[in-house]
Amino acid sequence: MSPWEAVAVFAAGLGAGTINTIVGSGTLITFPVLLAVGLPPVTANVSNSLGLVPGSVSGALGYRRELRGQRGRVLRLATAALIGGLAGAVLLLALPSSAFDAVVPALIAVALVLVVVQPRLAAAVRARRARNGTTAHRDGGLALFTGLLLASVYGGYFGAAQGIIYLSLMGVLLSDDLQRINALKNVLTALVNAVAAVFFLFVAHFDWTAVLLIAVGSALGGQIGARIGRRLPPNALRAVIVVVGLVAIIQLLLK
Repeated sequence: MSPWEAVAVFAAGLGAGTINTIVGSGTLITFPVLLAVGLPPVTANVSNSLGLVPGSVSGALGYRRELRGQRGRVLRLATAALIGGLAGAVLLLALPSSAFDAVVPALIAVALVLVVVQPRLAAAVRARRARNGTTAHRDGGLALFTGLLLASVYGGYFGAAQGIIYLSLMGVLLSDDLQRINALKNVLTALVNAVAAVFFLFVAHFDWTAVLLIAVGSALGGQIGARIGRRLPPNALRAVIVVVGLVAIIQLLLK
């Protein structure tokens, strides 16, 4: 890797760490750069997964204030993230790289619709519960656990826009502030990346230069993203999610 290529990979890691903490989709920054500097697709994918772990942890630490009071929720949903992330990592080595190509843009589009309509949908759900005399499950119940499990399978496989899918599911099924949900998203993303990376350590080849550059860049980006993201009001955060998601769809369709 030449010095300029190293700078490009570091910058991609910085950008990915920042955008992952705010929304998600950082893989759409780092993965093309790794391919451009000559890494084979699978090597690029596994190196990217390991490199982004420090960024996810950094972003979660940056949002630690919003994580207060969510310990039980984190522990419950972490199980779905770990199981799904490991399953996705196994699928990456078992399935062709085109396996998710057709479904991912549609999946992101549905997630974006849910993000946009989340306030009205959540209000309608609360009104229905009030009429029926029921209360929301604090952890989202079986529906959220199952949805996050499936989303984590995809996250362990590739992970582009994984955070957007998490935010859409939790925004609808949890009665909580969007910033607190974003903090939870950062923890779950870190777990998915970590369990996938640990699996890859035993069965796949890494480019350790790329891993180190992305790790340092994403760790710095995680702190930057936390400073920016937590200051955004809910509507502004939703707008950022939609813009990033649309860019992700376009990039995936054109690749």
